[in-house]
Amino acid sequence: MTERLDHMRQVPALTQKLTELSFALKKGTVEQTILSLVEIRASQRNGCAFCLDMHVKQAKLYGERELRLHHVATWRESPLFSDRERAALEWTEALTRLSPPGVSDEIYAQARAQFSEDELVYLTYMVMVINAWNRASIAFQSVPGSQDKAFGLDKSGLT
Repeated sequence: MTERLDHMRQVPALTQKLTELSFALKKGTVEQTILSLVEIRASQRNGCAFCLDMHVKQAKLYGERELRLHHVATWRESPLFSDRERAALEWTEALTRLSPPGVSDEIYAQARAQFSEDELVYLTYMVMVINAWNRASIAFQSVPGSQDKAFGLDKSGLT
């Protein structure tokens, strides 16, 4: 296996800008529970072990129930998610893996029924940002759990 760069340290100014955008999005009106679900589901869809590990631990620190964390992968079949959460997860999937025709009117209408105009923009940008982080972590093969202490994730009780 070829050793990869540590993208966060290689060009810290870019990492800082993406981090700033990530934190700015968390100051919007979309609740943290939904933002955590978005980060987890996009990371699952993209196959990003580093980000999935991080966001599951963060969600636990934010008070998310473990059973719901286990159900994110099967959210359509699970009774544990609200209509608003389901709309966010559907929106996340549609934007994470764009189909040739793009986002359908049906998926857009579901999202609009649950989110205000501003919230939908915040949610869209959150999906964009987690996809950017996923792509960087996958490209540079970031090791899951390697930043736990630096990010305070060692307090999650998940090892």
